Order: sequence, then structure tokens, then C-alpha cells
Amino acid sequence: MVWLPFLVVAAEVVITYSRLPAHELYHVSGSGLEGGLGRALVFSNFPVALVAIAVLAFVADRASARWTLVVAIVGAILCAAVIWPGVVDEADLDARPVNAVSAAGVLIALVLTALALRGGAEWSRRQRGDSVRVAVAVVAVCLALPWLAAELGFFLDGVPLLGRLFQTGRYSADVALPGVHHGHHHGIDGVLLLLAALLLSRAVPSIRHRVIRVATAAYLALMAAYGIANAANDFWSEQIVKRAWTMWAIPNVLHPKLSIAWALIVLGAGALYAIASEAAR
Repeated sequence: MVWLPFLVVAAEVVITYSRLPAHELYHVSGSGLEGGLGRALVFSNFPVALVAIAVLAFVADRASARWTLVVAIVGAILCAAVIWPGVVDEADLDARPVNAVSAAGVLIALVLTALALRGGAEWSRRQRGDSVRVAVAVVAVCLALPWLAAELGFFLDGVPLLGRLFQTGRYSADVALPGVHHGHHHGIDGVLLLLAALLLSRAVPSIRHRVIRVATAAYLALMAAYGIANAANDFWSEQIVKRAWTMWAIPNVLHPKLSIAWALIVLGAGALYAIASEAAR
């Protein structure tokens, strides 16, 4: 379930970036199938590699063979390469050889997930906070509708109700650019990170090793807070600032740095960790 949204979005990225010219997309120069596959490779780095690290923590905890543990650790190290400055650059989203590093880590996580499922799987029992998780997920997906349309290469203009609620096409007679450009957005990355954190948080209490359990819970809390901040930044810019309702913008928080915005993300992660820990008791 965690992998499914990312696989769907990856397929959408390949299709949309293959069929649309580069000038209609965001900071890419390639087109055709090569351009689509290249953008999907970058997508496998950010945000997929960040989620793969969390998945590999569960794999490591459940590893019955030493080789599985070793491979999971190697996969996590490869995925962590995405954190290195410049590996994914918002100003240049064309694929580069360095993107293959984190992509290899994601591939390891996918293979280990498939191997772990060979014996079958079953749904976990109902967890405390599931109703809150569902409510948060529904709100996040609703706010992500403009990005989901953009992912497929469409505007919501003319769509009943949605075309009035969301601004996606040309938003000013003085500006030729659309409110929500075609293709992938870091706002949907934020939503995907949040959804993955909500799903994986349900399984944290089942982690057997305390160190891995605490580290994974803290990581998922940070991932959720980071995802919310990125989604809020993109949504506010496109749906609030571009309507000229205010000139104040939520700061861009894609890259970690010493700032008030990132301090709030860390504080938010701490609050989420505390809430999740209390709910798990």
C-alpha cells in the first residue's frame, strides 16, 4: 500500500513527460520517452528514496537472515545519497548519472519488499488514531487535486466545482504562465510523503527492536512534518499568492537549513512524535 501511490505517480510522470513538450513542464529540457524516463528517475530520488529508507527500517527489523539485514543497510545508505546537496536540484530536474545511486537504493527496497511478501501478507488490526489518519489523508488528497490533474497534463478549468475552487490555468491577463504548470510538483511530493508516513506509522508498534522502533518513529514524524510543509508552500503559492489575496508566502523548505521555517518543521516533528507515542500506549 505504501508503494502503490508512488508506482502510480511514476507511471503518470513517464506518460506526461513523454507526450508534452519540455516548455510546458517545469525545469526540464528533454522530451519524448527519454524525457519521461529521465524525470521518473529523478522522482525515484525525491521523494521516493526518502520513503524507501523508512521501508528498509521495517525490513531490517524483520530480517531473519544476515544477508537481508546487510542488503537493507546498503539500500538505506544508497537512498540517503538524495540528501546530498545538488543530487536533486529544483532548478534542473533533468536526469543525471548521480541519480542512479538513490534509484539503486529504491530498487533494493522494492526487491526486499517483494521477497518479504512471498509468504503472503495480512492487514494489521485497527490501530488507535486510524480515524485521524483517514481524515488527514482525505484532506491532503482533496487539496492535491490540482497537482493530480497537472500530473496528467490537464488544468481543472471548466471542470464543474473544481474549476471554481482551484486556480490552475492562466490566472492573470498580465501573466502568460498558468497557475499550476503541467507535470510534477513538489506539493504532491509533500502529500505522498505524508500519506506514506500515515501508513507506516500504523506498523511502528510492531517493530521488535527498540532502537529501530524509536528511530523509525522519529523519522516518520519528521517525514510527515516535512511533507506538510512542502505541500503547504506549493498550495499557498499557487492558490493564495497568485490570486493576490496576500503577498506573504510560506517559505520554501525543500532543502534543510538553519531557518525559522525548518525550526518549525523540527518542532512539528517533535509534536507528532509525542502524539504518536502517547497514542501507541
